[in-house]
Amino acid sequence: MSRSIDLDKVAPDDPIVTKSDFAKGYVETKPVEAEKNDTINNNVFEDLNNKIYGITGHTKHSLSSLLINPHIFDFEERDDDEKIILVARPHWATNISWILTTILLVIAPSLLKYVPLLGSIPQKFQFVGILAWYLVTFAFAFEKFLDWYFDVFIITNKRVIDIDFDNLLNKKFSEANLSMIQDVTSEVKGVAQTMFNYGNVLIQTAAEIPEITFELVPNPEKIIKVLEVLREKGETK
Repeated sequence: MSRSIDLDKVAPDDPIVTKSDFAKGYVETKPVEAEKNDTINNNVFEDLNNKIYGITGHTKHSLSSLLINPHIFDFEERDDDEKIILVARPHWATNISWILTTILLVIAPSLLKYVPLLGSIPQKFQFVGILAWYLVTFAFAFEKFLDWYFDVFIITNKRVIDIDFDNLLNKKFSEANLSMIQDVTSEVKGVAQTMFNYGNVLIQTAAEIPEITFELVPNPEKIIKVLEVLREKGETK
């Protein structure tokens, strides 16, 4: 049986090297330069994350409208060496209208007893009608939730990305490299947006898509500051 040359010096993660391997001139080690580059990248991202945390704070809940350096989110178009810096969804206040509509739709069948003409309809038909009503109500609420949850705006160490989720069968993907960003502005309109501090972030680019808009996102000024920090750093590797 092959044995390592010195078992006392073998760490759990070290490869087992036999005498025959030495005879072949085989030694598996990680290049010093690669270790140095990894250290530099880790230090760069740690410093970058600290600056971004200072701007936005720590928000990592999966249902949050603003996720910072999230480990609970990913997207299929992400490159292997690409790191997600920030993920934004429309502000939670944009859900109020469809939530209230859903509540009214749920309550509505209980009010049918006050409609005299419906009393003449057989009970089995009433049951089927009410069941169908609730199924439609559930489908409406579920689609609205998915539309909010999967409409995401992503900032990575390389690019800005807008993913529009219209329904289960339709998704639009737009992107622009950080180096292609020319100007970033924000707009907050109306009482609700001013009260809850959300609005649009308009990103002018020199890419194929001239403008990418982060719509109705929370704290648009903070998102602009995050983009400014990333543009100053350049595309981190």
